[in-house]
Amino acid sequence: MNDPFDTSAARSRILTRIRTAQGRGEPTLFDDSRNDDYLKRHPRGPQPAPYADVVTTFVERAERMASSVVRVGSTLEVPLACARYLDQQQLPMRAACWNTLSSFDWKKAGIDAEFRPPHEDDLVGISGSFCGIAETGTLLFLSGPNTPATTHLWPETHIAILERSRVVSVMEDAFDLMRHERRELPRAANFVSGPSRTGDIEQTIVLGAHGPYRVHIIVVG
Repeated sequence: MNDPFDTSAARSRILTRIRTAQGRGEPTLFDDSRNDDYLKRHPRGPQPAPYADVVTTFVERAERMASSVVRVGSTLEVPLACARYLDQQQLPMRAACWNTLSSFDWKKAGIDAEFRPPHEDDLVGISGSFCGIAETGTLLFLSGPNTPATTHLWPETHIAILERSRVVSVMEDAFDLMRHERRELPRAANFVSGPSRTGDIEQTIVLGAHGPYRVHIIVVG
Protein backbone atom coordinates (compact mmCIF):
# COMPACT_ATOMS: atom_id res chain seq x y z
CA MET A 1 0.00 0.00 0.00
CA ASN A 2 1.31 3.42 -0.94
CA ASP A 3 2.08 5.87 1.85
CA PRO A 4 -0.23 8.88 1.30
CA PHE A 5 2.35 11.12 2.99
CA ASP A 6 5.22 10.02 0.71
CA THR A 7 5.55 13.20 -1.36
CA SER A 8 8.63 11.85 -3.18
CA ALA A 9 6.61 8.95 -4.59
CA ALA A 10 3.77 11.26 -5.61
CA ARG A 11 6.21 13.60 -7.36
CA SER A 12 7.77 10.64 -9.18
CA ARG A 13 4.38 9.46 -10.42
CA ILE A 14 3.47 12.93 -11.70
CA LEU A 15 6.77 13.37 -13.55
CA THR A 16 6.47 9.87 -15.02
CA ARG A 17 3.03 10.72 -16.45
CA ILE A 18 4.44 13.94 -17.96
CA ARG A 19 7.39 12.12 -19.54
CA THR A 20 5.08 9.41 -20.92
CA ALA A 21 2.81 12.04 -22.49
CA GLN A 22 5.85 13.66 -24.10
CA GLY A 23 7.21 10.34 -25.34
CA ARG A 24 10.33 10.59 -23.22
CA GLY A 25 12.06 7.86 -21.23
CA GLU A 26 13.39 7.94 -17.70
CA PRO A 27 15.70 10.92 -17.05
CA THR A 28 19.41 10.49 -16.36
CA LEU A 29 19.93 14.06 -15.13
CA PHE A 30 23.46 15.33 -15.73
CA ASP A 31 24.48 12.17 -17.61
CA ASP A 32 21.92 12.88 -20.30
CA SER A 33 23.71 13.72 -23.56
CA ARG A 34 20.90 16.15 -24.40
CA ASN A 35 21.86 18.26 -21.41
CA ASP A 36 25.52 18.30 -22.46
CA ASP A 37 24.57 19.21 -26.01
CA TYR A 38 22.31 22.02 -24.79
CA LEU A 39 25.10 23.51 -22.68
CA LYS A 40 27.57 23.36 -25.56
CA ARG A 41 25.13 25.25 -27.77
CA HIS A 42 24.39 27.91 -25.16
CA PRO A 43 27.57 29.73 -24.11
CA ARG A 44 27.79 31.58 -20.84
CA GLY A 45 26.44 35.10 -20.62
CA PRO A 46 28.38 38.20 -19.53
CA GLN A 47 30.67 37.64 -16.55
CA PRO A 48 32.98 39.82 -14.45
CA ALA A 49 36.64 40.14 -15.41
CA PRO A 50 38.89 37.43 -13.91
CA TYR A 51 39.83 38.06 -10.29
CA ALA A 52 43.49 38.48 -9.38
CA ASP A 53 42.91 36.27 -6.32
CA VAL A 54 39.63 34.39 -6.05
CA VAL A 55 40.14 33.55 -2.36
CA THR A 56 40.77 37.16 -1.34
CA THR A 57 37.75 38.24 -3.38
CA PHE A 58 35.63 35.53 -1.78
CA VAL A 59 36.65 36.63 1.74
CA GLU A 60 35.94 40.31 1.03
CA ARG A 61 32.50 39.61 -0.42
CA ALA A 62 31.54 37.06 2.21
CA GLU A 63 32.31 39.66 4.88
CA ARG A 64 30.27 42.17 2.93
CA MET A 65 27.36 39.73 3.26
CA ALA A 66 27.79 39.76 7.08
CA SER A 67 29.70 36.47 7.35
CA SER A 68 32.84 36.44 9.48
CA VAL A 69 35.89 34.76 7.96
CA VAL A 70 39.22 33.45 9.22
CA ARG A 71 41.96 31.67 7.31
CA VAL A 72 44.05 28.79 8.64
CA GLY A 73 46.95 26.90 7.13
CA SER A 74 45.69 23.33 7.45
CA THR A 75 42.79 21.20 8.59
CA LEU A 76 44.71 20.47 11.82
CA GLU A 77 44.02 24.07 12.86
CA VAL A 78 40.28 23.92 12.24
CA PRO A 79 39.08 22.67 15.66
CA LEU A 80 41.07 25.34 17.54
CA ALA A 81 39.78 28.01 15.13
CA CYS A 82 36.23 26.86 15.87
CA ALA A 83 36.92 26.91 19.63
CA ARG A 84 38.29 30.45 19.46
CA TYR A 85 35.20 31.65 17.63
CA LEU A 86 32.80 29.95 20.04
CA ASP A 87 34.68 31.46 22.98
CA GLN A 88 34.59 34.95 21.43
CA GLN A 89 30.83 34.65 20.90
CA GLN A 90 30.32 33.17 24.39
CA LEU A 91 28.71 30.10 22.88
CA PRO A 92 28.76 26.56 24.29
CA MET A 93 31.62 24.28 23.24
CA ARG A 94 29.15 21.82 21.74
CA ALA A 95 28.03 21.37 18.15
CA ALA A 96 26.17 19.14 15.76
CA CYS A 97 28.62 18.27 12.96
CA TRP A 98 28.70 16.60 9.58
CA ASN A 99 29.92 13.00 9.70
CA THR A 100 32.62 13.98 7.21
CA LEU A 101 34.36 15.96 9.98
CA SER A 102 34.68 13.06 12.42
CA SER A 103 38.45 12.67 11.86
CA PHE A 104 39.21 16.15 13.27
CA ASP A 105 40.60 16.33 16.83
CA TRP A 106 37.66 18.13 18.41
CA LYS A 107 38.37 16.87 21.93
CA LYS A 108 41.80 18.51 21.97
CA ALA A 109 40.12 21.82 21.16
CA GLY A 110 37.60 21.30 23.96
CA ILE A 111 34.61 20.94 21.66
CA ASP A 112 31.96 18.31 22.27
CA ALA A 113 31.30 17.41 18.63
CA GLU A 114 28.32 15.17 17.88
CA PHE A 115 28.18 13.75 14.36
CA ARG A 116 24.48 13.84 13.58
CA PRO A 117 21.80 16.17 12.20
CA PRO A 118 21.05 19.02 14.62
CA HIS A 119 18.30 18.86 17.21
CA GLU A 120 15.96 21.68 18.12
CA ASP A 121 18.10 22.73 21.08
CA ASP A 122 21.44 22.77 19.20
CA LEU A 123 22.89 26.28 19.11
CA VAL A 124 25.85 25.50 16.85
CA GLY A 125 26.21 23.54 13.60
CA ILE A 126 29.57 22.81 11.98
CA SER A 127 29.75 21.71 8.36
CA GLY A 128 32.02 21.44 5.39
CA SER A 129 31.03 23.02 2.07
CA PHE A 130 31.08 21.90 -1.54
CA CYS A 131 32.64 25.12 -2.80
CA GLY A 132 32.75 28.89 -2.39
CA ILE A 133 31.87 31.45 -5.09
CA ALA A 134 34.09 34.53 -5.17
CA GLU A 135 31.71 36.71 -7.20
CA THR A 136 29.13 36.86 -4.42
CA GLY A 137 30.86 35.47 -1.31
CA THR A 138 28.48 32.52 -1.47
CA LEU A 139 28.84 28.96 -0.12
CA LEU A 140 27.35 25.97 -1.93
CA PHE A 141 26.14 22.98 0.10
CA LEU A 142 25.02 19.64 -1.34
CA SER A 143 22.83 17.53 0.90
CA GLY A 144 23.37 13.83 1.54
CA PRO A 145 23.31 11.18 4.29
CA ASN A 146 26.56 12.54 5.80
CA THR A 147 25.98 16.19 4.88
CA PRO A 148 22.47 17.12 6.11
CA ALA A 149 21.18 20.51 5.02
CA THR A 150 19.74 21.12 8.49
CA THR A 151 23.28 21.66 9.86
CA HIS A 152 23.56 24.97 8.01
CA LEU A 153 19.88 25.88 8.24
CA TRP A 154 18.71 25.09 11.77
CA PRO A 155 21.19 26.17 14.52
CA GLU A 156 21.50 29.87 15.32
CA THR A 157 25.24 29.75 14.62
CA HIS A 158 26.73 28.03 11.59
CA ILE A 159 30.46 27.40 11.16
CA ALA A 160 31.43 26.36 7.62
CA ILE A 161 34.78 24.89 6.63
CA LEU A 162 35.93 25.71 3.10
CA GLU A 163 39.06 24.42 1.37
CA ARG A 164 40.98 27.19 -0.42
CA SER A 165 41.17 24.98 -3.52
CA ARG A 166 37.36 24.81 -3.61
CA VAL A 167 36.84 28.53 -4.27
CA VAL A 168 35.66 29.25 -7.81
CA SER A 169 35.12 32.56 -9.58
CA VAL A 170 31.45 32.62 -10.60
CA MET A 171 28.18 30.72 -10.19
CA GLU A 172 28.62 28.96 -13.54
CA ASP A 173 31.93 27.52 -12.31
CA ALA A 174 30.14 26.07 -9.28
CA PHE A 175 27.59 24.33 -11.50
CA ASP A 176 30.36 23.01 -13.76
CA LEU A 177 32.18 21.63 -10.72
CA MET A 178 29.02 19.95 -9.50
CA ARG A 179 28.38 18.42 -12.94
CA HIS A 180 31.97 17.19 -13.20
CA GLU A 181 32.21 15.66 -9.72
CA ARG A 182 28.67 14.48 -9.01
CA ARG A 183 27.03 13.93 -12.41
CA GLU A 184 23.63 14.10 -10.73
CA LEU A 185 21.79 16.52 -8.51
CA PRO A 186 21.51 15.83 -4.78
CA ARG A 187 18.16 16.13 -3.02
CA ALA A 188 19.03 19.73 -2.16
CA ALA A 189 21.66 22.22 -3.31
CA ASN A 190 21.73 25.35 -1.14
CA PHE A 191 23.51 28.60 -1.99
CA VAL A 192 24.16 30.55 1.21
CA SER A 193 25.32 34.16 1.21
CA GLY A 194 25.77 35.16 4.84
CA PRO A 195 23.25 34.91 7.68
CA SER A 196 19.54 34.57 7.02
CA ARG A 197 17.90 37.97 6.71
CA THR A 198 14.69 39.77 5.82
CA GLY A 199 13.67 43.35 5.14
CA ASP A 200 9.93 42.71 5.10
CA ILE A 201 9.15 44.84 8.15
CA GLU A 202 9.51 48.54 7.30
CA GLN A 203 12.47 47.65 5.03
CA THR A 204 14.68 47.14 8.09
CA ILE A 205 17.20 44.31 7.70
CA VAL A 206 16.83 41.70 10.43
CA LEU A 207 19.33 38.81 10.65
CA GLY A 208 18.35 35.28 11.58
CA ALA A 209 14.86 35.53 10.14
CA HIS A 210 14.71 32.09 8.51
CA GLY A 211 17.93 30.43 9.64
CA PRO A 212 21.28 31.19 11.32
CA TYR A 213 22.01 34.75 12.31
CA ARG A 214 25.72 34.02 12.55
CA VAL A 215 27.76 32.48 9.71
CA HIS A 216 31.46 31.95 10.35
CA ILE A 217 33.66 30.64 7.55
CA ILE A 218 37.03 28.97 8.09
CA VAL A 219 39.07 28.98 4.87
CA VAL A 220 41.71 26.24 4.92
CA GLY A 221 44.96 26.35 2.98
